[in-house]
Amino acid sequence: MRSVYTHTFSVPDSSIDLYGHVSNIEYLRWMQDVATRHTESEGWSLERYRKDRAIWVVRKHTIEYLRSAFAGDRLDLHTWIEGLKDCQSIRRYILTKADSDKIIARAETLWVCVDPETGRPRRVPEEFLLDFDLVPDEAEALRIVGKAPVK
Repeated sequence: MRSVYTHTFSVPDSSIDLYGHVSNIEYLRWMQDVATRHTESEGWSLERYRKDRAIWVVRKHTIEYLRSAFAGDRLDLHTWIEGLKDCQSIRRYILTKADSDKIIARAETLWVCVDPETGRPRRVPEEFLLDFDLVPDEAEALRIVGKAPVK
Protein backbone atom coordinates (compact mmCIF):
# COMPACT_ATOMS: atom_id res chain seq x y z
CA MET A 1 0.00 0.00 0.00
CA ARG A 2 1.40 3.38 -0.99
CA SER A 3 0.21 5.29 2.05
CA VAL A 4 1.33 3.11 4.98
CA TYR A 5 4.13 0.59 4.72
CA THR A 6 4.49 -2.23 7.27
CA HIS A 7 7.56 -4.33 7.93
CA THR A 8 7.16 -7.36 10.22
CA PHE A 9 10.25 -8.85 11.84
CA SER A 10 11.52 -10.67 14.93
CA VAL A 11 13.84 -8.94 17.36
CA PRO A 12 17.30 -10.55 17.14
CA ASP A 13 19.44 -11.20 20.22
CA SER A 14 21.94 -8.66 18.86
CA SER A 15 19.39 -5.86 19.45
CA ILE A 16 19.31 -6.38 23.22
CA ASP A 17 21.13 -4.02 25.59
CA LEU A 18 22.59 -4.55 29.07
CA TYR A 19 19.14 -4.14 30.63
CA GLY A 20 17.70 -7.07 28.70
CA HIS A 21 15.48 -5.13 26.29
CA VAL A 22 15.91 -3.57 22.86
CA SER A 23 18.60 -0.90 22.77
CA ASN A 24 17.38 2.57 21.84
CA ILE A 25 19.88 2.71 18.95
CA GLU A 26 18.07 -0.23 17.34
CA TYR A 27 14.89 1.81 17.00
CA LEU A 28 16.79 4.36 14.91
CA ARG A 29 18.26 1.60 12.76
CA TRP A 30 14.82 0.07 12.23
CA MET A 31 13.31 3.45 11.36
CA GLN A 32 15.92 4.14 8.71
CA ASP A 33 15.54 0.62 7.32
CA VAL A 34 11.74 0.78 7.07
CA ALA A 35 11.85 4.24 5.45
CA THR A 36 14.21 2.85 2.81
CA ARG A 37 12.03 -0.23 2.30
CA HIS A 38 8.96 1.99 1.90
CA THR A 39 10.49 4.20 -0.78
CA GLU A 40 12.02 1.20 -2.58
CA SER A 41 8.59 -0.45 -2.65
CA GLU A 42 7.41 2.51 -4.73
CA GLY A 43 10.37 2.44 -7.12
CA TRP A 44 12.63 4.93 -5.34
CA SER A 45 15.91 3.05 -5.06
CA LEU A 46 19.21 4.72 -4.18
CA GLU A 47 20.11 4.60 -7.86
CA ARG A 48 16.93 6.46 -8.80
CA TYR A 49 17.52 9.10 -6.13
CA ARG A 50 21.05 9.64 -7.42
CA LYS A 51 19.85 9.80 -11.02
CA ASP A 52 17.28 12.43 -10.02
CA ARG A 53 19.91 14.26 -7.93
CA ALA A 54 17.80 13.99 -4.80
CA ILE A 55 18.71 12.10 -1.65
CA TRP A 56 17.26 12.28 1.86
CA VAL A 57 19.18 13.19 4.99
CA VAL A 58 17.88 13.32 8.54
CA ARG A 59 17.49 16.68 10.23
CA LYS A 60 15.74 15.43 13.40
CA HIS A 61 14.49 12.20 15.02
CA THR A 62 11.98 12.05 17.86
CA ILE A 63 11.10 8.75 19.56
CA GLU A 64 8.59 8.14 22.33
CA TYR A 65 9.14 4.78 24.05
CA LEU A 66 5.97 3.37 25.63
CA ARG A 67 6.82 -0.30 26.27
CA SER A 68 9.88 -2.50 26.11
CA ALA A 69 10.57 -5.02 23.37
CA PHE A 70 12.61 -8.18 23.90
CA ALA A 71 14.56 -10.77 21.93
CA GLY A 72 12.25 -12.95 19.90
CA ASP A 73 9.32 -10.50 19.93
CA ARG A 74 7.56 -10.33 16.58
CA LEU A 75 7.01 -6.67 15.72
CA ASP A 76 5.17 -4.61 13.11
CA LEU A 77 6.86 -1.34 12.19
CA HIS A 78 4.46 0.92 10.29
CA THR A 79 5.62 4.06 8.51
CA TRP A 80 4.04 6.75 6.40
CA ILE A 81 4.71 10.22 5.09
CA GLU A 82 2.66 12.79 6.94
CA GLY A 83 3.74 15.87 5.05
CA LEU A 84 5.90 17.15 2.20
CA LYS A 85 6.82 20.79 1.73
CA ASP A 86 9.52 22.35 -0.39
CA CYS A 87 12.63 20.34 0.57
CA GLN A 88 11.29 18.63 3.72
CA SER A 89 9.32 15.53 4.59
CA ILE A 90 7.82 14.43 7.88
CA ARG A 91 7.78 10.65 8.21
CA ARG A 92 5.99 8.98 11.10
CA TYR A 93 6.38 5.51 12.62
CA ILE A 94 4.40 3.26 14.95
CA LEU A 95 5.92 0.09 16.38
CA THR A 96 3.54 -2.57 17.72
CA LYS A 97 3.75 -6.23 18.62
CA ALA A 98 2.62 -8.17 15.56
CA ASP A 99 -0.24 -9.82 17.45
CA SER A 100 -1.36 -6.75 19.40
CA ASP A 101 -2.67 -3.23 18.98
CA LYS A 102 -0.54 -1.95 21.85
CA ILE A 103 2.04 0.60 20.77
CA ILE A 104 5.63 -0.04 21.82
CA ALA A 105 6.98 3.20 20.38
CA ARG A 106 6.01 6.06 18.12
CA ALA A 107 8.45 8.24 16.27
CA GLU A 108 8.88 11.00 13.76
CA THR A 109 11.72 11.95 11.45
CA LEU A 110 12.20 15.25 9.68
CA TRP A 111 13.96 14.41 6.41
CA VAL A 112 15.51 16.99 4.10
CA CYS A 113 15.91 16.41 0.37
CA VAL A 114 19.39 17.43 -0.81
CA ASP A 115 21.34 17.42 -4.04
CA PRO A 116 23.98 14.68 -3.59
CA GLU A 117 26.56 16.63 -5.58
CA THR A 118 26.28 19.94 -3.75
CA GLY A 119 24.86 18.81 -0.41
CA ARG A 120 22.40 21.71 -0.58
CA PRO A 121 18.66 21.36 0.06
CA ARG A 122 16.51 21.05 -3.04
CA ARG A 123 12.81 20.73 -3.77
CA VAL A 124 11.33 17.26 -3.53
CA PRO A 125 11.05 15.85 -7.07
CA GLU A 126 7.57 16.15 -8.56
CA GLU A 127 7.59 12.42 -9.40
CA PHE A 128 8.16 11.59 -5.73
CA LEU A 129 5.15 13.69 -4.76
CA LEU A 130 3.01 11.70 -7.19
CA ASP A 131 4.22 8.30 -5.95
CA PHE A 132 3.27 8.66 -2.28
CA ASP A 133 -0.04 9.32 -0.58
CA LEU A 134 0.15 11.43 2.55
CA VAL A 135 -1.45 10.17 5.76
CA PRO A 136 -2.51 13.07 8.01
CA ASP A 137 -2.20 11.46 11.43
CA GLU A 138 -1.58 8.38 13.55
CA ALA A 139 -5.26 7.47 13.92
CA GLU A 140 -5.67 7.29 10.13
CA ALA A 141 -2.49 5.24 9.75
CA LEU A 142 -3.68 2.74 12.36
CA ARG A 143 -7.08 2.55 10.66
CA ILE A 144 -5.38 1.77 7.34
CA VAL A 145 -3.34 -1.09 8.81
CA GLY A 146 -6.28 -2.45 10.81
CA LYS A 147 -5.03 -1.69 14.30
CA ALA A 148 -7.02 0.08 16.98
CA PRO A 149 -5.37 3.12 18.57
CA VAL A 150 -4.26 1.72 21.96
CA LYS A 151 -1.55 3.46 23.96
